[in-house]
Amino acid sequence: MVPPARFRSYYGRPIVKAAVWRHDIAAYLFTGGLAAGSALLAAGGDATGRPALRRAGRLTALGAVVASTYFLVNDLGRPERLLNMLRVAKPTSPMSMGTWILSGFGVAAGAGAVAEAAPLLPDSGVLGLARRALGPVGAAGQWGAAAAAPALATYTAVLLSDTATPSWHAAYPELPFVFAGSALASGAGVGLIAAPAGQAGPARRLAAIGATLELYSGHRVESGMGLLSEPYREGRPGRLLRAARLLTAAGAAGALLGRRSRTVSALSGLSLLAGSLATRLGIFDGGIASARDPKYTVVPQRERLARTPPADGPGASVAE
Repeated sequence: MVPPARFRSYYGRPIVKAAVWRHDIAAYLFTGGLAAGSALLAAGGDATGRPALRRAGRLTALGAVVASTYFLVNDLGRPERLLNMLRVAKPTSPMSMGTWILSGFGVAAGAGAVAEAAPLLPDSGVLGLARRALGPVGAAGQWGAAAAAPALATYTAVLLSDTATPSWHAAYPELPFVFAGSALASGAGVGLIAAPAGQAGPARRLAAIGATLELYSGHRVESGMGLLSEPYREGRPGRLLRAARLLTAAGAAGALLGRRSRTVSALSGLSLLAGSLATRLGIFDGGIASARDPKYTVVPQRERLARTPPADGPGASVAE
C-alpha cells in the first residue's frame, strides 16, 4: 500500500497566479456598491415624497460612479483602455458586461443628478425651458439608474467568482448576496447622514435589509467553505471582516433605535458606510491571500479527488 500523499508544493510557490489588481479595484468594489445603493435610495425617496433622500441619493450615485470610473481607469493605466472595452459586448464576460452596466448607469445617474439643479434656474426664457425639461429627464434618469442598480451592485461579485482565485471562486453562491447587502447598507448610510430624522424612514428600512443580508451571507463565506474560508478569518482580511461585522451591526441597530435623533442617525450612517468599505476590502484581501498560498489550491483539489469514485475499466488502477 502506498501511503496517502501529504500536501506539498513546488518550493512553496503559488500554483495559481494572484490577481494583478491593486487596491484601486477594492475601492472600485465599494464605490460601485455605494452608487447602486444610493440610486435605490433616490428612487425610494422620490416615490415617498422625501426630497432630502431623493437629492442625497441622486448626487451620491453620480459622485460614486464617477469615483468608480476613476478607480477603474487608474487600475487599467490608460483611459483609452476603458473605451476599447466598449467596442464589443460579450455576454459571457463579466468584465465586458460590467463595463456596459457601469457606463449605462453613469449616464442615467448623471441625468438624475443634473435635474437637482433645476430649482436654481430662472422661470423665464431659455433657462426656464431647460428648468421645465430637467424634471422629466431627471425622473427618467433616476428610475433608469434604479433599474440598473442590482446589476451594478452584484456584477463585481460575479467578476471575482469567475477567476481561478480559490476563495473567491468557492464563494460564488454567496458573494453576490454579500455585495448586494453591502450596497444597500451603504446607500442607507447616505440617507441617514443627509436626511432629517423625519424623512429617513426608507433609509432605516434599507439599513435593516442590507445589514441582515450582508451579515448572514458574510457569515456563510467566512465559515461555510471549509479550508477556503480560512483566508477570510486570518490576518488582515480577518481583522477587516470582523470590523465590518461590528460596524454594520452597530449601524443597523443605531438606525432602528435612534429614530428621533439626527446625531444618532448620522453616526449610524457613518458606521454603515465604514462597514461596507471594510467588507469589500476584507473580501478582496482574502481572495488575494488564498491565491498566494498553494495550500488553498492543492488541498481542496485532493479532497475532491478523494470523494470522486474511481472509473471502472482499465484506467481504474491509474485513478486510484
